[in-house]
Amino acid sequence: MPRTQLRRLGLASAFALLLALFGLAPAANAAETPEPAELTFATDTATAVPGGTVNLSMTLTNNRSYDIWFVHQTIDPTYLTTQRPDLKYAFTGCALTTATGSTPCSGTGPADLGGNYGTTVPPGQSRTVTLTLEIAEDSGCNGDIGFYSYYYAEFSDSANATGGPVHTPDTRVLCP
Repeated sequence: MPRTQLRRLGLASAFALLLALFGLAPAANAAETPEPAELTFATDTATAVPGGTVNLSMTLTNNRSYDIWFVHQTIDPTYLTTQRPDLKYAFTGCALTTATGSTPCSGTGPADLGGNYGTTVPPGQSRTVTLTLEIAEDSGCNGDIGFYSYYYAEFSDSANATGGPVHTPDTRVLCP
């Protein structure tokens, strides 16, 4: 190998080593590393009619090796939902799924849903909260209702994680 190529190879190797030492090199398994806490949504139906209900399930999964001690979560309508003032709806119920059945939540609405997940979420476990979304009898139709959520979780090792926006599936309100 000519001396010029060796010099370039040496400079490139030194630069790569410098990047790796200071943590600036791309991580090889970044896509494989799970989030410390993950929030997912599901609905029991993709469509509803005025006067109908939709169950919106939120599942919080602890992917860390420490307990989740505290969660703060918000839920708000998407921009497209707010552009249809004729769509009328409300959260009318909330239940936490437990091993022995479901228990009522501590509250519903867009402010601080996190308390509904129960006191502690152990490592590798999930908690599911189901909100009942009621479509008003006099609601407009042929529109979509959707929400987005942000959350903040604190772990027993004093670490924290944030996430969002996490979007719910849209529910299409159909004319009867």
